[in-house]
Amino acid sequence: MTQGQVNRVHHGGTTDDELIDFSANTNPVVPDGVREQYESGFELARRYPDDTYTTFRKHASNAVSCDHELVVPTAGGLEALRLAVQSTVDQGDRVAIPAPSFSEYHREVRLQGGDPICVHSQKILDINPSKYTAVIICNPNNPTGYLYSRSHLETLIQKCRQANTAVIIDEAFLDFTNQSSLAGTPGAIVLRSLTKMYGLPGIRAGYAVASAEYQEKINSIRRTWNLSTPALLTGTYCLQQQSFVSETKDRVQEERIRIWNELASDFTVIPSDAPFLLIDTGQQSVDKICKTAKSAGIKLRDARTFHGLDNHIRIAVRMPEENDDLIEVLSNV
Repeated sequence: MTQGQVNRVHHGGTTDDELIDFSANTNPVVPDGVREQYESGFELARRYPDDTYTTFRKHASNAVSCDHELVVPTAGGLEALRLAVQSTVDQGDRVAIPAPSFSEYHREVRLQGGDPICVHSQKILDINPSKYTAVIICNPNNPTGYLYSRSHLETLIQKCRQANTAVIIDEAFLDFTNQSSLAGTPGAIVLRSLTKMYGLPGIRAGYAVASAEYQEKINSIRRTWNLSTPALLTGTYCLQQQSFVSETKDRVQEERIRIWNELASDFTVIPSDAPFLLIDTGQQSVDKICKTAKSAGIKLRDARTFHGLDNHIRIAVRMPEENDDLIEVLSNV
């Protein structure tokens, strides 16, 4: 059941091919062989896919070390989020969501008629679970890049199980860190996206890992054939590219540190464990910075759309030469 009109929210990204897109947190490169996998799906797409998605689920479970029976294939991380919220939130339910964080959490809770309660993103693990029907965590958090400790997360999940409170953990950016997934942890629904690490936001492939208590409900509301054949083949292939993941993680960590060091003397740059950095522009105008960057061929993310942020931009970590261009522009605004 929905509650009134719920507006769509603004995100990063651009359709202008002449701009270097630092507004979207997606990998600027993709694994070798992805194009061939996608194109091979054309003929197979002329018939319905096998709705069990067994092969995809097995490779997904291998990637996060869980039982493949717990994996629910989805058309991107956003569908995983909707299934998780739809299966746990009813009219009037209070749901703790981090702030600042991904705006879709607020929207999805509202769409189910729930009451999203904003909690500071660095304090959300310390909530009293008995006051909420569900809690949503983004790890590492977007847009701050803050990585929660695994032990602290596990403690929250245990408390929530005792209070019969659902825990939804969005791990869209976790592959860029050295922390292992909580997929399969009793009491948790973990959301995973193939968008960010593999640089394929338009493919729309992802999955949820729902622990046993949520498995039946989520599977019952999942749309039949919800993952297209091209997305299925591409996603299955990407999930096997562990060397690509390792190389990307190393590159992003090195470049993120370099960018931070170059910009920290001009701005307040928030330390991050994600493939992006949040920047407090201080007395400098966000509009002016974004306009100046655009005139130089660079698209930035105006972070003022995130709850609680009023003078911030967010920048993705891209390839070294592109990061050089970004550093030069921001150092001279």
